[in-house]
Amino acid sequence: MRARAAKGAPPAPTDASLREAALSALAQRALTRAGLAAALERKIANWARRASRDGHHEPDDIARDVERARAAVEPIVLRMVELGVVDDARFAEARAARLSRQGRSRRAIAAHLAQKGVAQGLVQEATAKDAGTELVAALTLARKRRLGPFARDEERSIRNPEARRKALGVFARAGFDLGTADRALRMDPEEAEEKLRDRGGW
Repeated sequence: MRARAAKGAPPAPTDASLREAALSALAQRALTRAGLAAALERKIANWARRASRDGHHEPDDIARDVERARAAVEPIVLRMVELGVVDDARFAEARAARLSRQGRSRRAIAAHLAQKGVAQGLVQEATAKDAGTELVAALTLARKRRLGPFARDEERSIRNPEARRKALGVFARAGFDLGTADRALRMDPEEAEEKLRDRGGW
């Protein structure tokens, strides 16, 4: 059996190849400015590792190619912003709305957006929900975890100290404040279902 030929590293990243990589990444999913920059940096780092392993590139040449490629990252990201395909404010608003519908608290959403590299000001704008929206998110979590109005009859009573403690712990770990958690737990099942329907939670 013929041995498989060893694959060497592809050509060093160029402005053109990095632009293509940026467009390809953005075609697959929405990214923030920081997220796109990180994706391009990973591509460059992956190339450098392969180039080091294949034995056909001098370390100094690899270092120069990496430095040249990294210098192209910020201009490419800024160009994507100019074209409107990268928009941190739009990303934050859309992601916050989606996560809220999934039952994520304002606090959890803010942490997620910050981790994605969204600026603090944009995080605050995207998570400036009214109390009703936060309550619907809590009810969505309650439905998923079968808590409060969505619990089985024998577990629904908030007068059960152990059941209440466990339920409040679930809400606390998800980032909901005590007042919102308590209101969600105490809500009548029919009212809870109505609120979810009204806010598109079903």
